[in-house]
Amino acid sequence: MNSSYRYYLLLFLVGFLPFASKAQVPPAELFQASKHQRNQNTDFAFGADLSFLRQVEEKGLVFKDNGQLKPGLQIFKDNGYNWIRLRTCVEPATLPNGIDYTIAMAKDAKRLGFKFFLDFHYSNGWADPTNEPTPKAWQSLSHPDRVKALYEYTKKTIAALAEAQVLPDMVQIGNEVSNGMLWPHAKLPDNWDNFADYIYAGINGVDAGRGNEKRPIIMLHVDHGGDIPKTQAFFDKIQAYNIPYDVIGFSFYPWSHGTLVNLRENLVFAADRYKKDVYLVETGYYWKQSKYFSTFPGPFQETPEGQLKWLEAVTDIVMSVPNNRGKGVMWWEPAANGGLRARGFFDEAGNAQPVFKAFHQYTRPVHRTDGQ
Repeated sequence: MNSSYRYYLLLFLVGFLPFASKAQVPPAELFQASKHQRNQNTDFAFGADLSFLRQVEEKGLVFKDNGQLKPGLQIFKDNGYNWIRLRTCVEPATLPNGIDYTIAMAKDAKRLGFKFFLDFHYSNGWADPTNEPTPKAWQSLSHPDRVKALYEYTKKTIAALAEAQVLPDMVQIGNEVSNGMLWPHAKLPDNWDNFADYIYAGINGVDAGRGNEKRPIIMLHVDHGGDIPKTQAFFDKIQAYNIPYDVIGFSFYPWSHGTLVNLRENLVFAADRYKKDVYLVETGYYWKQSKYFSTFPGPFQETPEGQLKWLEAVTDIVMSVPNNRGKGVMWWEPAANGGLRARGFFDEAGNAQPVFKAFHQYTRPVHRTDGQ
């Protein structure tokens, strides 16, 4: 065992010592929430971002669960998933995620009983902390006109979803907006006034578009799921601008955002400081060797069983946030391209991987044989 591995293992075990009676406790058990705590989470979101699913199935990709061909959504439903996350882009050029596509996918999901979580990418394509490009049609607008354009686009999108009877249950205003949005106009940390205007416009657009329907939960979503200083810097500013959001969403990938100890501490911090429910809305892990852990060890082996352990671990961490503040876990694109470079839930032949078992312990009924 080399020195770097010993250090990582020591950090991992010490951070969770209060939750374990022995240092030898298997990793997945280190994150077990109490039975009472779990039973409080009756509204827990077991979810996935499946924004590519309809596209890949239309191209002929097929999925199998225990050897049986099934629609992808049905496989997720059968394995305990109750939320679907879908992104939408302003004028998508290369991605399929326009309003018509999103409505069709949301209808498929609603028919199966899923709750629907809408992820606004305020761009013509990807929007994330490394690049938050302004939609081309908005680039030459003045700031007031750009605020209006964002408001009108949000309102129109929500109204279209409501008319199609698939109003989202939750909406995030921008995607991973840690570094702002609509660059360069609201790139952070230099343009907080503009950024706040856009966030307000998005929230107001949701309210205007929904009409008399129930207001969706409003989320602000950042990356850095294991970084307390970044969380505090961002959400203290949000608080200072009196932005009326409901819940906090984090991304957490083990090759970018720290250790499982960091995740646990940051979720507890955010829930306590801001008195908000917290969600892990993006995570992932590989079921075969990736480039990410070639120079340092990952928390679990990159195997099908290791991928399962990762999802079990992060789920238990979220569930263990005090005061029932941990509300959900969602995997990012587990069905894209038949597995998305082995980060998805299916092998190259479309067979469901063991990771699907992660939610069974929470979502499947206990069958008793004693007649009680």
